[in-house]
Amino acid sequence: MSPSPPPSGPLDKAANARPDRPSSVPWPPMLLVAAILAAIVLGRVAPLTWPGLDDTPARIVGLSIGALGIALILWSAWTMHRAQTTILPHRGSDALVTAGPFRRFRNPIYLGDTMIILCLAELTKNVWFVPAAIAFAVLVTFLAILPEERYLEARFGDAYRTYKARSRRWL
Repeated sequence: MSPSPPPSGPLDKAANARPDRPSSVPWPPMLLVAAILAAIVLGRVAPLTWPGLDDTPARIVGLSIGALGIALILWSAWTMHRAQTTILPHRGSDALVTAGPFRRFRNPIYLGDTMIILCLAELTKNVWFVPAAIAFAVLVTFLAILPEERYLEARFGDAYRTYKARSRRWL
């Protein structure tokens, strides 16, 4: 009996990573750009009324979320650089990073990306950024995070399983 052909859909391709890397496609930056562009286009084509107030406290909260997102991404990138491993989501990892923001979150860069999208909602008063942030989080979970987790478990074994047990995927 011959083996069945490999699956061919985008979800299957993301799940069928090579052993030396989690995916052949850099999904997270592509999804981030797509989410932002979709929100901008939908804001122009089908604008929705902003449900919140346009006041200073709301603007401070929105800017704070964005600033924390940027800080989280920069801290994560610096931590990965110090560990001498790649920040590119479709490349193989040389080290299991569990320090810095990775101590609590397994995916702080994707969390930071989501926070920036939410900040854009407040800054532009474009409601479409909120569902775009949710869509980004869901899609990045299925197309990047789950394949990354399988890759890291295969690559680092018990060390990754221990880390996974004491850290959170998102919050």
